[in-house]
Amino acid sequence: MNDIAEDRELMRRISQKDAEALECIYDRYERAVYSFAYRIVQDTMAAEEVVQELFLRVWNHAERYDQSQGKLSTWMFTITRNIAVDMLRRKSSRAPVDPTKDETLRGIPDMKANTEEQVTLNWERQRIKEAMDELREDQKQVIESIYFQGLTQHEVSERYSIPLGTVKSRVRLAIRQLHKKLAGAVRGENYL
Repeated sequence: MNDIAEDRELMRRISQKDAEALECIYDRYERAVYSFAYRIVQDTMAAEEVVQELFLRVWNHAERYDQSQGKLSTWMFTITRNIAVDMLRRKSSRAPVDPTKDETLRGIPDMKANTEEQVTLNWERQRIKEAMDELREDQKQVIESIYFQGLTQHEVSERYSIPLGTVKSRVRLAIRQLHKKLAGAVRGENYL
């Protein structure tokens, strides 16, 4: 059984309140989720709280996962980002974070990752970085502010004195461009 099919089965079991299935998902994703949360909140205790809240939500709302919308990891990272951003807003302590810098990506080693997983993760990071580098500078600015620094579109508008409609347009265009570039990479285009 491949990882995607196994994840789907585990989520089905979690929706039926199978604690062993939750433990499997936790073991599989906890370290990556923690690393991702830490890059956003920049605090070990806060990152642990984010992880705890994520897995609580997975347990309580497993039925909300729609496998047709993407991989489980994508769903979990989206929820993690939302929890972390909400936490930063509550604490009103926004420290600029740039997780695209190489030293940040290497900051927390994944001791469980095998060589194949590490190569795959590094390749995916490189694909994302290359796709981000191809964005226009104004699009890159709003994407990094929203997705890596946790700002809202309204806050980006105020910070950079850009009309809110323009911020929304830049986000929409950047997401569309990233999606095309990364979807092409999944099919093997431009990366062979």
